[in-house]
Amino acid sequence: MTQAWWMNPCQSVNAEIVEQAAARQQQLTKPAGSLGRLETVAVQLAGLQGQIKPTLEQVWIAIFAGDHGVVAEGVSAFPQEVTGQMLLNFVSGGAAISVLARQLNAQLEVVDLGTVTPSLNLPGVRHLNIGPGTANFAKGAAMTPAQGELALQAGRDSVLRAKAAGAQLFIGGEMGIGNTTAASALACALLDCPVAHLTGPGTGLNAEGVNHKAQVIERALALHAAQRGDALQTLFNLGGFEIAALVGAYLACAQEGVAVLVDGFICTVAALVAVRLNPVCREWLLFGHRGAEPGHRHVLETLNAEPLLELGLRLGEGSGAALAVPLLRLACDLHGQMATFAEAAVADRPA
Repeated sequence: MTQAWWMNPCQSVNAEIVEQAAARQQQLTKPAGSLGRLETVAVQLAGLQGQIKPTLEQVWIAIFAGDHGVVAEGVSAFPQEVTGQMLLNFVSGGAAISVLARQLNAQLEVVDLGTVTPSLNLPGVRHLNIGPGTANFAKGAAMTPAQGELALQAGRDSVLRAKAAGAQLFIGGEMGIGNTTAASALACALLDCPVAHLTGPGTGLNAEGVNHKAQVIERALALHAAQRGDALQTLFNLGGFEIAALVGAYLACAQEGVAVLVDGFICTVAALVAVRLNPVCREWLLFGHRGAEPGHRHVLETLNAEPLLELGLRLGEGSGAALAVPLLRLACDLHGQMATFAEAAVADRPA
């Protein structure tokens, strides 16, 4: 049997370039370390891009969408039809991520893995039709292994298109009514964490709704407990098509040498799955923001991730990551365009 592609080696960070970029930071006309994390992230991007002065002109944003069978358990404040309706909003330019992509001059790709809305055929959307959403994971596996592998491959395919287009940064976003339930269940299974710690309001549940959502997750975790030690099977049991696509995308980015900017709670859970499957991919992941969903903080801590922003966001769509792009671009500009002490004829600090 051939090895699954997601287990293939990830590219190495260029340690020599990291050293040279860090040395450049020490020579810029400012006190050492005075630009804080803007310095460290510029050096990190230098190592990922393999050039002392990194740039982020070409940004690729891929939105992965899919519906969730667990919505039948009453875990969402919104009806499932919203997933399909938002696909039209994405490509029509009216969604938050659409506005952000325009402002960033980023390429926006929309991939529909499978929704309950029949026969969607929207110009500008890649409809893959893996299934009419996942199955109800409170009663069985969310997806078959074949469906899960198709979703993983969909994420990889997006990355290959991004790389072919010259992307220097990949942002994955998600859309799918019910997907905070799937993400919370996945995180609980992988971290062996109490459900109450990782379950939040999602799109706007009240306290009673959050409690009911937690009970549904408890039932699902008990049902699939025997396979909890297998990260891939846990993804197939509890995840969503769009979450699996994000996992595939993050792994492919690390293998293809494309830096990733991870979005909110759901995307961070996908990153956790990716790291469990192929730990070296962690080096290619930057994190855009810390969101309002209570489980996000815990998953970030597990990944030893320090996000760039904290704005109380809980929208998804890749929006938080997109908001952090200007900060990364400015970090690159400062790193690449500031004068050194020698260039500016400014006296350096004493040795």
